[in-house]
Formats: sequence, C-alpha cells, structure tokens
Amino acid sequence: MRRLLFPVTVGLIFLGLLIWAFMPRPVAVETAPVAPRTIAVEIEEEGEARIREVFTVSAPIAGKLQRSALHAGDTVEAGKTVVARIGPAAPALLDSRSRAVAEAAVAAAEAAVDLARAQVLQAEAAHDHAAAEAGRSRILFERSAISERVFDNSVLELRTAEAALESARANLAVRERERDSARAVLADGNGAGAEPCCVEIVTPVSGRILRVVTENEQVVQPGTPIVEIGNPGNLQIEVELLSRDAVRVVPGAGAVITGWGGPDLAATVERIEPAAVTRVSALGIEEQRVEVILSLSGDAADWHALGHGFRVLARIRVWQGEGVLSVPVGALFRDGSDWAVFAVSDGRAVLRRITLGQRNDLFAQVTGGVTEGEAVILHPGDTVQDGTQVEPAEAAP
Repeated sequence: MRRLLFPVTVGLIFLGLLIWAFMPRPVAVETAPVAPRTIAVEIEEEGEARIREVFTVSAPIAGKLQRSALHAGDTVEAGKTVVARIGPAAPALLDSRSRAVAEAAVAAAEAAVDLARAQVLQAEAAHDHAAAEAGRSRILFERSAISERVFDNSVLELRTAEAALESARANLAVRERERDSARAVLADGNGAGAEPCCVEIVTPVSGRILRVVTENEQVVQPGTPIVEIGNPGNLQIEVELLSRDAVRVVPGAGAVITGWGGPDLAATVERIEPAAVTRVSALGIEEQRVEVILSLSGDAADWHALGHGFRVLARIRVWQGEGVLSVPVGALFRDGSDWAVFAVSDGRAVLRRITLGQRNDLFAQVTGGVTEGEAVILHPGDTVQDGTQVEPAEAAP
C-alpha cells in the first residue's frame, strides 16, 4: 500500500502542474474610466501671418531708377521719406540702318535750313526795295507829283514785303528746330552737360519696408514695383481650410496660434471668405479651400517677433462641451459599421457597441452604450475578445 501511495502522489502533482501550465491566464490590459470630461473640438491647419495692408510703391513714369539706399526693415514716414528717385533714361542705340536713316534726315534738315536762309535773304532784299520805293513815293506824293492811288500801291507793296520777310524768318526758325531734332536722334546721351534730375517718389504711408523689389539702378517702366511697405504691428493670420471644415467655423470663434517659434497666441475668427479656390495637395489631389482670416488678440508684445509671411499653425475651436461623458479615443474600434469598446466586467472583457457625438484627438463623446464609471480597455489587441479574462491596470492619465 505504501508502495502505491508515492507514485500516485507524484502523478497527481504532475497532473496538477500540467493543468496549471495549460490553463488560460488573464490578459494584462490598460483601462481608462468612462467619465465626464471637458472636450474641445478644434480644426488644425497651417497658416500664414500677413500684414493687413501692404502698400506697393511703383514707378509713376518711365526712366532710370537710381540705386536705392533703403533696405528691408527700415522705418519710413508718410509724406517725408523718399523711397526712390527716377531720372531720364539714355536714348536707345541705333543700328546701322537706323543710323543711316537718321544721318540722311540730318542732311535733309540742314539743306532745308540753307534754303530757308536764302528765302530770308530774298525777302530782305524785296523788303528793302519796297521800302525805298515807298519812301520815294511819299516824297513825290507830298509834292503832288503822283496820285494818291500810286502812293497807296507803294505802301501796300512795302507791307506785303514785310509780311513775306516775317514769314521767311519764321520758316527759317522751323527748319532750324527740325535740324536740331534730327541731330538729337544721333546724340549718344553722353554729353558733358548735367542731366535734369530727378522725380522723387515719397512713401504714402508710415511703417517699415517689407521688401525692396527693385534695388539696383536700372531703366524702369511705369507701374514697375519698387518697394513694399507695411505696419508689422497690424498682423492677421490667413488659413486655408478644406471647405467641409470651413462650414463648421463661425465668425467670433476662438483659436490658438502655435508652431511659429514663440509662445501660443490667442486669436479670433474675423472673416470667412464666401468663395472657395481649388488647390492641389502634395499627393496631387484637387481640394476646395476656403480662406479664413484670424485676428490676433492680447498684448502685441507677445508677437513682436512674428513677421510678414511667417508660417504658423492655427487651431480653430468649432465645439466645446463641459462635463461631457466620454471615453479615450484609444479605446475605440470598429465592429462592422458601428463603433465599439471593450468594457471590463467581473474580470472579463465585454464587447459594447456605442454611439458617439463630438470627438477630438484624445476623447470622444459617448451618447449611449456605456455608463459613467465603467472601465474600458485601451488599445485592445488580437488577444482580447468578447469574454476574455483580463487583468486590468489603470493607465496613467
């Protein structure tokens, strides 16, 4: 009997070890409570800081722009600071054919001047002759040697000669100006005389120079941009949202500006553009984007380092709830077309289909399916199924 007792005992112990080895062990899981929380739903998108009113000063006339001594960041005062000076430009260079035509025009103009001078000499001679005849006629008429009609004819001839002389002189002046004009075409513009200078362009507004568009000396045409001027203290944030997100934003909504290298800035939605534009994403997908304008609030010293064209991240709040029953987003998964979670009940995982309301990156509002105080499993893996025995451990907040 004693001989049998020892083998039986060893067998029972071995059987118990086998049963213990193959028994399913509870799955260690992290849990979080279903509890009321404050949930804020925000839309995050890249944006750009821009000055509200940017003034571009352009050239009002064509001419030679002098090199600017101003640089980006310089302060300017309305009506006083000269931002550009424009002088006359040098004449265009002539090719061989144009030069030959211009030289021929000069020769023709000089010949016309010589002809006009000869006509002046001819008119002077006729005038002198008419004056002498009129003088003799006056003497004879005073002696009653000739009739009054003959005297009047001599006076008429004198006046006609005077008019012809004036006409010849005027014609000579015209021909001389034509000659000067023809010679000016051949001028190279490098004369020793000082050129008249300059038209000074004064800034119409006060602020700082954002960009010197045209800095070097060059010939410009009317409308050529020279400098851009703005007030860095008058900033706004421009964000292009997807049209499906823009419809959820209302004027006056709060926002936070981050990601620009400084502290978080408070902002408010000022305006939502009524029209969308088509943009192509980095993946080549056409998107309809709506521009939303945000105005910064708070102390301007907080964003003094934020400049025109700087990249920012804008988080626009579209919904907020206080004391909303919610679960962590990490506990959610799809069960068919429904949302579901694994709740912990009596040490086992229980599948619960739930209905959701608003959600953000961390929490989702629950409108049905679970009750306050229940624990749900975070990030359930393949080892967790409905009815699986679990060993819960509350996750760190």
